Order: sequence, then structure tokens, then C-alpha cells
Amino acid sequence: MLIGKMGENAGLVWNALQNGALSTKAIKKATKLKETELNQAYGWLAREGKIAFNEVEGELIINLI
Repeated sequence: MLIGKMGENAGLVWNALQNGALSTKAIKKATKLKETELNQAYGWLAREGKIAFNEVEGELIINLI
């Protein structure tokens, strides 16, 4: 059950990033996910090679690959 929820949350993050790169704060606001849920979704998408992480002015920015 937990793995299914992680996949759903990864989908929410994926959808939030469809219009371009976002900061982690913006993704959290757009998806309404908790920090732990977001980290699991990032891990899921990163493992699949779907997202990239960049740091801009001290803020983590995530975008689709």
C-alpha cells in the first residue's frame, strides 16, 4: 500500500512540473504533500531518471528531464 501511495505522490510532483521547473517550496504548495511524502516522490522520480536537481541562489530547483 505504501509503495502505491509513493507512486501516486510521484505522479502529483510530475504533474506539477509539466509547465516547467519549480522550487521545492513551490512543489510543496502545488501538491499539498508533506515533506516526507515529497522526498519519497523525488526519490521515485530520480530513480526513474525523470527529474533533475539544480541549486540556484541557495534554493533547490527541480525540473523534468
